[in-house]
Amino acid sequence: MDLSEAMRVNRALNKMSKLYREAKTRRLAALGLHPGQDVLLWLLAGEAEGMTISRLAARLGIEPPTATRSVARLEGGGWFRREPVPGDRRQVRIVATEAGRALVPEIERVWAELAEDALGPVPAAGLDAFLNTLEEANDRLRALIGDEVLADG
Repeated sequence: MDLSEAMRVNRALNKMSKLYREAKTRRLAALGLHPGQDVLLWLLAGEAEGMTISRLAARLGIEPPTATRSVARLEGGGWFRREPVPGDRRQVRIVATEAGRALVPEIERVWAELAEDALGPVPAAGLDAFLNTLEEANDRLRALIGDEVLADG
């Protein structure tokens, strides 16, 4: 790849990242969420028994203190509750409430609309090729930096 192509790729990826995050921020704000909180709540809602902070952090690909801060920021929404872990008084598990689970379809709607708005009408074969290219790029970047940057849907 020559320099002009590399610069075009870098500009396009940087611009898309910023624009996508801002569009996501605006749409999630209508639900009372910030980027990242959507994925956290979506994961919690998928676990009927809830999960500990350390398990949640592992699923999100973040450190436990970061997961603790993220959960604390969601505390006022009534979207989850804390419950003791039987047999381990030091641990608590975070369990999505009915209100939290009820928000999941809205989160998924935001994701679907944002994907459609970002890509526009794409034939199935074109979408498949585009997604394969993105996934391969993610795999190559993950090989360079490791798995520590996995979260944020």
